[in-house]
Amino acid sequence: MRTLVVYCHPVPESFGAAVRDVVLETLRQKGDEIRLIDLYAEGFDPVLGAEERRRYNEGAPDDPALREHFAHLGWAEAILFVYPTWWYGLPAMLKGWLDRVWVTDVVFRLPADGGTIESLMTHIRKLGVITTCGASWWLSWLIGQPGRKTLLRGMWALTGRGCKTLYMAHYNMDSSTDASRAAYLAKVRKKLARW
Repeated sequence: MRTLVVYCHPVPESFGAAVRDVVLETLRQKGDEIRLIDLYAEGFDPVLGAEERRRYNEGAPDDPALREHFAHLGWAEAILFVYPTWWYGLPAMLKGWLDRVWVTDVVFRLPADGGTIESLMTHIRKLGVITTCGASWWLSWLIGQPGRKTLLRGMWALTGRGCKTLYMAHYNMDSSTDASRAAYLAKVRKKLARW
């Protein structure tokens, strides 16, 4: 399986980095071919500027910094997002990546007659999220889990028929312990090994 891991956390020594490392190690042990996009490490620019937005419906932007990201999406059979949930949603950096990379003529095609968009991501067979949440499970659920819905409903709608999803969250991260974090990493290993 060709798996693209999209990682988003600004702190190199964070628990998020530990999660990323477990994800990469587990996927390698499964025999997956892996590509990692580390948005903060590469200094990805998440800002969708005025001119880029004006031309959004005309086709993929001509920004050379985005070409490798487009190629990664075309290569992948599975995409796994690893990030912290902040204010119940995606970090701005990750949202900006979606805005700038999941674009016309890369992820979808807009019909000239204004009909339904055509997906160009039907080769994606698996889509997953591994995250941390400062809030409890019940509060996250009450708010509606916007990050989960963006990726596993909105982006999932563009994937292949029967695309399998995975969602894992370490809730109450703000009051986590060494034991709760170790248990979460063990759970990530176990679930990813079967995914």
